[in-house]
Amino acid sequence: MNAVVGVVFSSAFLAAVMRVATPYLLAAFGGLIAERVGVSNIALEGQMLAAACTGALVAGHQGSVALGAVSGIAVAALLGLLLAALRLHLGADVIIAGIGLNLLASGGTAYAVFALLGDKGGTSGLQSGSLPRLHLWGVERIPVLGEILSGQNIVTYLAFLAAPVVAWLLYRTRFGFHLRAVGEAPDAARSVGIPVRRVQCLGLALSGALAGLAGVFLSMGYVSFFVRDMTAGRGFIALAAVFLGGLRPWGVFLAALAFGAAEALAVQVGTLDIPPQLVSTIPYVLTLGALATYAYRRRRRSNAEPSRA
Repeated sequence: MNAVVGVVFSSAFLAAVMRVATPYLLAAFGGLIAERVGVSNIALEGQMLAAACTGALVAGHQGSVALGAVSGIAVAALLGLLLAALRLHLGADVIIAGIGLNLLASGGTAYAVFALLGDKGGTSGLQSGSLPRLHLWGVERIPVLGEILSGQNIVTYLAFLAAPVVAWLLYRTRFGFHLRAVGEAPDAARSVGIPVRRVQCLGLALSGALAGLAGVFLSMGYVSFFVRDMTAGRGFIALAAVFLGGLRPWGVFLAALAFGAAEALAVQVGTLDIPPQLVSTIPYVLTLGALATYAYRRRRRSNAEPSRA
C-alpha cells in the first residue's frame, strides 16, 4: 500500500497522467461538441484509429511529421462528415452508423498497413517520426513542477488548452450559440434562420478533427508508430467522460482527466508486485463504476422531479 501511495504522489506519475490523459481529453471534447449539436458521435474510436494510421503512414512515406499529423486530422474530420451524411441525409440510426464506421476503421487500417508495408501488425518498420516535445523556458527549472509540466508533447499542451477554448467556443461565440440551439431545439433554431444541417455537419467535422488529433498523438506522440487497434477502447471511454461530465466543458475535462489518471495508475502499478491482469482492469472498472454512478444519480433526479411537481 505504501508503494502505491508513493507512486501516486510522485512527479513522474503526475507527468504520466498529463501524457496518458491527452487522447481522452481531445476525444472527449470532440464527443462533447457532437452531443451539443444533437448527434452522438459513436465513431470516436474509429476516427482516432483512422487518424493514427494515416498520420504514421503519411509521415513515414513523405518524411514530414507535420504533413502526417494534418492528414490524420483531415481523415478523421472526413469520417465525421460521413457520419453526418449517414445520419442527417440518409436517416441512418446514429448508433449503427457509428459502429459501422468503427468497424470500417478497424478493418480499413489493417488492410492499408498490410497493402502498403506487407505487415499485419503495424508500422514499426516505417520511420514515421514523432511530434516535438516542448521545454518550457523557466518552468523546467522549478523543482517538481518543472518535471511535471515541461518536456511534454506539443499535443498534450493543446489538449489541456482545449478545455478553456471549447468552453469559450460554446458559450462566448455565435457559432457556439448555434451549436447549442441546434442540439437543444432544432425546429426553433430553424425558425429563426439558423442553417441546422450545416451547423450539424460543421459540428461533426470539428468533433472528428479533435478525435483525429487524439489519434495522431497515439501514433506520433505517445509512441512513434501505428499498431493495429491501438486505440484500445479509448474512444468509448472518452464518450463515457462526456456524459459523466454532464455535457459541460470543465466537467468533461475532469472526467477525462480521471480516466487518464486511472490508466496512468495501471501503468505505474504494473511495475509493482501486483498481478498484471488485475492492474489492466483499472481503467475499465473505473469507467463502469462512473457510468453506474451517473445512471443512478440521473434516475434519482428523474424520480424526484414528479414529487416536487
